[in-house]
Amino acid sequence: MTIMKKLIIALSLVFVTITSCGGNTTPQEKTGQQQSQATASQRADLSASNDLSAGYTLSVTHKGDSAHIERLLHEGAAQPDGTNLPLFFARHFKGYPYVAFTLDQNKEEQLVINTEGLDCTTFVENVLALTICVKRQLNTFHDFCDVLTQVRYIKGNVAYTSRQHYFTIWIADNLADSLIEEIQLPKPPMSATRKANVNYMTTHVESYKMLSAHPQWVPAIREMEKQVNNISFTYVPKAQLRDSNKYRDYIHDGDIIGIVTNKKGLDISHVGFAVWHADGLHLFNASSLHKKVVDESMTLYQYLLKQTSSVGIRVVRIK
Repeated sequence: MTIMKKLIIALSLVFVTITSCGGNTTPQEKTGQQQSQATASQRADLSASNDLSAGYTLSVTHKGDSAHIERLLHEGAAQPDGTNLPLFFARHFKGYPYVAFTLDQNKEEQLVINTEGLDCTTFVENVLALTICVKRQLNTFHDFCDVLTQVRYIKGNVAYTSRQHYFTIWIADNLADSLIEEIQLPKPPMSATRKANVNYMTTHVESYKMLSAHPQWVPAIREMEKQVNNISFTYVPKAQLRDSNKYRDYIHDGDIIGIVTNKKGLDISHVGFAVWHADGLHLFNASSLHKKVVDESMTLYQYLLKQTSSVGIRVVRIK
């Protein structure tokens, strides 16, 4: 049995996960956390209701979120054939504020819908769920919610311990569900292999509001970290992206980019979407640096040079 098959079996048995950008906030990201807390105190009409079709509890952050989602689904469905739907939806959110920890404002885990404040992971998840809905000809808010549970949680089980906190898990589970495929480029640039070595959540429990309030979840999280650390993956070293134009045939507009990090205890530090400009590959992302969703003006290579802990990228594509 392969390591990946063993991992997926383990995931389905224990239903636990661990995060990166959306949840594993390092000291440098505390400003984003504070911004999230301020936003939470001001957000309009937080409501929760049971979704009877799936059995999860729904938390809608803003009064207009459900209408916003349905409007986007109808706009996406009206696009001509050949439209790059991931970039279509990503560009809709350009300029929207970056807000960290939007998923952790409740006492218990709920399916949080927030279209007005996004971190890098929830930005990618919203765009992915919208894209899948349009491709499947699904056009209601609850359709979107059901797809988002599949994207965000192992086997769609809405629980803190099955949320895909580490992006290595996010990739593995969405690969298993055939929602994405990982792009394997030629060698070079796909010339480096790395084994995951994660433990950030269990060594920084105090940084996680919901986890610190539920210490009984820590052993399950620690066990999953052990499972994650069995995974090895290949990636593109950042030096190979100096002349990214040579990879235009392999990396497409709208592919999901995961930035591999050497930060202790983490695997992927940031995620966004690939977008090609005349001077090469760029990153479309919910940026904690710019405090909003942006199409980075610098190339991805220049961006990675400024992120000293970054070592390269993984690339996955929406099926």
